[in-house]
Amino acid sequence: MFTLAGCGESPAPVPPAPVVSTAAFGGTDRSWIEINIAMDEQLLPLLGLVPRESALHSVSEQVRAFTEAELSVLRQLHAEAGLPAENPHKGMPMPGMVEPSTVASATALRGERFDELLRSCLRAHLEQSRKLAESEQAAGLEPRTTALAARISETRRTTLSAL
Repeated sequence: MFTLAGCGESPAPVPPAPVVSTAAFGGTDRSWIEINIAMDEQLLPLLGLVPRESALHSVSEQVRAFTEAELSVLRQLHAEAGLPAENPHKGMPMPGMVEPSTVASATALRGERFDELLRSCLRAHLEQSRKLAESEQAAGLEPRTTALAARISETRRTTLSAL
């Protein structure tokens, strides 16, 4: 028979896993997070097609940079809000959402025709994103989410003026 040291003693208590409170996230916060993740994820493939010689290369690089940074924060908020992995807004046709068919069409375009499509998609995306951010600022509950919405609203306003 084997005897283990410490047998019969109560094990040291295991600290409970940290509990993430999803109570701070209201319905508007949750929907806004999901919609923005879907919109941003569907914009990135189009931005990946922008050639260096495009008149919109510089602005599209700026949009890509702030979109990727925002996506990082949105994904963190998504996890903290306890949202499901499957995003119900992914692929949903709505204003400002770049659809896969648009990206497919863009691959065949060059020069001014590509720039026209890109400008149109960027404008629609940025305008809708700004409107959604303003709605989140007005009706959202979670402070980090409404603060992100304020930053997004400002970057969209600035980028739209540059577009």
